[in-house]
Amino acid sequence: MPRRSVLLFAGACIAIAVALAAVTVVVVTGREQAAAVAEGTGTGQASVGGPFQLVNQDGQAVDQTLLNGKWSLVFFGFTYCPDFCPTTLQALEATKARLGAAADDLQIVFISVDPARDTPQALKDYLSSDGFPEGVIGLTGTDAQVKSAADAYRAFYQKVGTGPDYTMNHSLTVYLIGPDGRYRSALAHDLGPDRSAQLIQRVMARG
Repeated sequence: MPRRSVLLFAGACIAIAVALAAVTVVVVTGREQAAAVAEGTGTGQASVGGPFQLVNQDGQAVDQTLLNGKWSLVFFGFTYCPDFCPTTLQALEATKARLGAAADDLQIVFISVDPARDTPQALKDYLSSDGFPEGVIGLTGTDAQVKSAADAYRAFYQKVGTGPDYTMNHSLTVYLIGPDGRYRSALAHDLGPDRSAQLIQRVMARG
């Protein structure tokens, strides 16, 4: 092969290698950034949470003060949810198990985005199912009350379909709220019990 051709070939190989290296860096950096966001390692504090008026699974009127005095994991879902909601509840049970004694200061709050079907009794029956954590607080209310709570937490939900077989699209974020009722961090739904417990422990340590 002529010397010029060899040099051109070598230069092309180097260029390709550099391009591949650049792509690899972008992919890794993107993953690291996604992990950082999921673990709530940002320094800013989003405007999340606020007043709400709802009803618990015992039919009692409650407001945002039920979050005071304990750490809370708040998430939005509905009892007819086929996968994400039961999976999230099971994951939160596993997370609490990994927290040990710290779990005594942590409560789980499940807010329904389907008040038409999720009456207090429906919530009570659902949350007492085997495999779900004990002591989960289920909340529902009127359409307006649920919308107000979801807006406060910047939680998205939307009815899909008509008739009795409709479903609900909704955001999957779990919100970690401090004993003062203020937002501390967000847990991605796919973070997993181990990393979720580590995040909660870090945030609890900061107070």
